[in-house]
Amino acid sequence: MIQIQWLLPPQPLTSIHHHHHHHHRRSVVFFSHRRSPPPKHSSPVTFSNASRKYFGFRACNCVSSESISEESKEVVKVRQYPFHEIEPRWQKFWDANRTFRTPDDDEIDTSKPKFYVLDMFPYPSGAGLHVGHPLGYTATDILARFKRMQGFNVLHPMGWDAFGLPAEQYAIELKSLGFSFDWDREISTTEPDYYKWTQWIFLQLLKKGLAYQAEVPVNWCPALGTVLANEEVVDGVSERGGHPVIRKPMRQWMLKITAFADRLLEDLDDLDWPESIKEMQRNWIGKSEGAEVEFCVLSRDGQDTDKKIIVYTTRPDTIFGVTYLVLAPEHSLLLSVVSETQQNIVEEYKEVASRKSDLERTELQKEKSGVFSGCYARNPVNGEAIPIWVADYVLGSYGTGAIMAVPAHDTRDHEFALKYNIPIHWVVTSDERSDDFEKPYAGEGDVINSSSSTSGLNINGLRSKEAAAKVIEWVERTGNGNRKVNYKLRDWLFARQRYWGEPIPVVFLDDNGEIVPIPETELPLTLPELDDFTPTGTGDPPLSKAVSWVKTVESSSGKPSRRETNTMPQWAGSCWYYLRFMDPKNSTQLVDKKKEKYWSPVDVYVGGAEHAVQYMACKDQNGNFVSADSVDVLGEYKQERIPEEEVTKSGSSFVLKDNPSIRLIARAHKMSKSRGNVINPDDVVSEYGADSLRLYEMFMGPLRDSKTWNTSGIEGVYRFLGRSWRLIVGSPLSDGTYGNQTVAVDENPSLEQLKSLHRCIEKWEKLPKSIVEPFVLLLSPYAPHMAEELWFRLGHSTTLAYEPFPKANPAYLKDTTVTLPVQINGRTRGTIQVEVTCTEDDAFKLASLDEKLSKYLDGKTVKKRIYVSGKILNVILERESTKVVSR
Repeated sequence: MIQIQWLLPPQPLTSIHHHHHHHHRRSVVFFSHRRSPPPKHSSPVTFSNASRKYFGFRACNCVSSESISEESKEVVKVRQYPFHEIEPRWQKFWDANRTFRTPDDDEIDTSKPKFYVLDMFPYPSGAGLHVGHPLGYTATDILARFKRMQGFNVLHPMGWDAFGLPAEQYAIELKSLGFSFDWDREISTTEPDYYKWTQWIFLQLLKKGLAYQAEVPVNWCPALGTVLANEEVVDGVSERGGHPVIRKPMRQWMLKITAFADRLLEDLDDLDWPESIKEMQRNWIGKSEGAEVEFCVLSRDGQDTDKKIIVYTTRPDTIFGVTYLVLAPEHSLLLSVVSETQQNIVEEYKEVASRKSDLERTELQKEKSGVFSGCYARNPVNGEAIPIWVADYVLGSYGTGAIMAVPAHDTRDHEFALKYNIPIHWVVTSDERSDDFEKPYAGEGDVINSSSSTSGLNINGLRSKEAAAKVIEWVERTGNGNRKVNYKLRDWLFARQRYWGEPIPVVFLDDNGEIVPIPETELPLTLPELDDFTPTGTGDPPLSKAVSWVKTVESSSGKPSRRETNTMPQWAGSCWYYLRFMDPKNSTQLVDKKKEKYWSPVDVYVGGAEHAVQYMACKDQNGNFVSADSVDVLGEYKQERIPEEEVTKSGSSFVLKDNPSIRLIARAHKMSKSRGNVINPDDVVSEYGADSLRLYEMFMGPLRDSKTWNTSGIEGVYRFLGRSWRLIVGSPLSDGTYGNQTVAVDENPSLEQLKSLHRCIEKWEKLPKSIVEPFVLLLSPYAPHMAEELWFRLGHSTTLAYEPFPKANPAYLKDTTVTLPVQINGRTRGTIQVEVTCTEDDAFKLASLDEKLSKYLDGKTVKKRIYVSGKILNVILERESTKVVSR
């Protein structure tokens, strides 16, 4: 066992204490970083004599050689450098001295530039972090450290948003990697003083009509008695227990994100995001322009009724090719248009469809299914009666929940029409395939077969866009429809049937069910104490069990009312935390306007692969918009394992050897506990040190790329840090430990040393401090623990966290030497390195001393020398001399 001996003062400088926030029986544990009183400065921290003793600085070799067994000595000897001593020491120092605290407004020098670097909240599993988690945090930490050294005011905060889950262990793990977070600004979205403002934002959205209630279909599991998220449903059954899940309409709170669709699209142009992510965002928003057209439902005897089926189409030019309509199984008109003979068949089909997720219903490769309703509708442009079908590939939540099917010009409709023998009418053709009417053609082209004397509409011969415009004009003029812009983007479901979550701050009046927001002065509305958090089994949320909490009175009128028993989704609090980090202790407003103006916008945001793009728009008290734009790094991976011998590299991708047209998404599985391929950062830190892990994660490849962990790679980085350590500290002592000083000397560096420093560093016999110190500063953002230790050993009494980052001097970057080709009798025999100002005589002397060239020149008679400075040296030998030269 290795004993670590710390030289401690009688009382530690400050205690690092843990405390639990108990709130409504929530065992939420947070790591406390609060200290009192806070220092009123933001200058570099100085090491006091007491802190030197406390952190073991007077005994940098913290290992007592007398207490080490032979076996343990061997362990110490094989370490490249004593990271196990250095890293805990500096983490304690940074924590105790609040080295990375961002000053408050009254202390901060706002004339300096700011840099706000934001990380996504950690979402590790119950098993803790794996080495994939610190990747983004390492990148942002390097950037934060670099910007501090460049003189920026840096805001680099951290927080949590997991109701009911412990955050303390994650904080300890993040601290063990040396991340320079300002822990004074630590927030938890689950604390009442934070979610007071989440509730306040909800009330502002409610006032603006951006929060509303609607009946929407959800995944309801009768056996579990709860609503499930889409990812909790697999093949129509619950992931937990394998119970049947159905789609069931329930009253839900919604956020009207669709009101911001155009703004979201426009703002994409100004964002510095990868183009692929922007395109993903555009597809998610899914803006399209077209028309809503009304199809009149016909009675049994073929007469028009007052029922209208409204469809949305982006291709009005194909309206003469409509041969049937399709209603989603959940369409509100469906039951009123089904014939008696088809009623049972349609009911059965609805039941089966209710067990499928939206994804299952819309997957392109799945065979389409449907049933005839027994009823018809009239196509308004030609008066034809067309059948109304029910099919689950149409979703009630998208568009109008009904489509006009054009099987000649839509792949899904074509497949469906072939399966059920529905007519196919071609109405658009192109120059390339004017006579090919076997496969559907989804592109634009020339319109054919599209005129009607009954309606007076004729679009034959027009190009698709022109024809579409004419159809839209016709439907608007005749009252059969109107121009329409549509979006794939759906309003956000903003309710969960579970206990853990922010209570929604509204009440419902008992007499009429009217929704009344609770007064802002009564915020936060906190959760009641409950002994039983389990689902009710009836669809009512668990909060409905807190009867005395649910029953209340509306503040202004005193009328009996009941509280909302749904809670907000987990992401509610994490939509706006970027604002709260600017002003985390403000009890009177969400964020101080002056602070928001200084720190906005976020300069860099990095997130993880499991999350999609999200925006949140809200208004401050003066009605001004503030908005968060964020993107996560997305990583894809192949679900099945391909043996290494079956894979080969092709350009920047990997492909199958037998079929190079198949490109693999990644060479390895993403780390997950279920696959057993998780590498725990604690294990890596224990073996190689946190600095090695940080540096290797940056050497693995571009941040946006998928990367494969390679242990031999981290060993190389570890050896590099070991060489850096020994370069400055010197060789280890005989017992494997290191001396307390460095081998740096107070001498002027040579020109060559200065050149090498400004290209980076090499090893010399003498190591001037003026060379070593800039190198240590260059290393510090990547390997901060080692750099702090070396900085201290070099005689400095302040942390290097705020030292100016070195700047390259152009004078030392100019190359004063050139590679000079040397020819013997016109044939190039080698090269020599010479100064740009080298004379002919000096060049010849260097050539004569060169091992490779000397064999051609020794003992020979030189007839002539041809020298072009910096370009070439050609030595002409006497003819007889050349005969003895061995070829």
